[in-house]
Amino acid sequence: MIREIPRAAVGGYLKLLRLPVDTAFKVLGRENTFAVDRADAALRDVAGTALGDEELKKDARRRRTAADKREEAVELRTEAERKAEQADRKLARGKEAARRQRSQATRRTEERRKAADEQAEKKKRAAAKAERERKAAAQRTAARAKEQQEEAAKRERLQQLERETEALGEREEALTARDEAQRLSQEAAKAKAARKGE
Repeated sequence: MIREIPRAAVGGYLKLLRLPVDTAFKVLGRENTFAVDRADAALRDVAGTALGDEELKKDARRRRTAADKREEAVELRTEAERKAEQADRKLARGKEAARRQRSQATRRTEERRKAADEQAEKKKRAAAKAERERKAAAQRTAARAKEQQEEAAKRERLQQLERETEALGEREEALTARDEAQRLSQEAAKAKAARKGE
């Protein structure tokens, strides 16, 4: 019972000493008062040794252990938050990389589609040009064939006209020869008649 009085006095004194420090930490919004907690535990240990109070020394050990565990918990929480932030940054980088890859894939797809469209249009124009050239060549061939037919027809007509002219010439010569023969025959008949008349 007598030992409990100094123990309570030490506890009250330490609480009084801690009050401004704890208030300052609360105002600053900081919870890591581990140094203060350890100092409290060290003072209790010294007081327990000085007073020969094993309970006070046990309380000091418990407080030191509790401060160590709280610090470890804070460190673990801080490490977990750091890892979570790293994971968030990594995820954000991954999302950005995926977005860039999607954007690049979309751009490449659009470029390939555009190139395919241009190629198809080029082939279409080439096919249309080839068709026009084929039709033009067919028309030229047909025109040449028609010209050749017309030339052949003209030559044939010319030959026909030449044959007809030649035939007419021969007929005319024949008619002329016949007329000449008739005239000569008539003159001969006249001459004969005149001779008879003498």
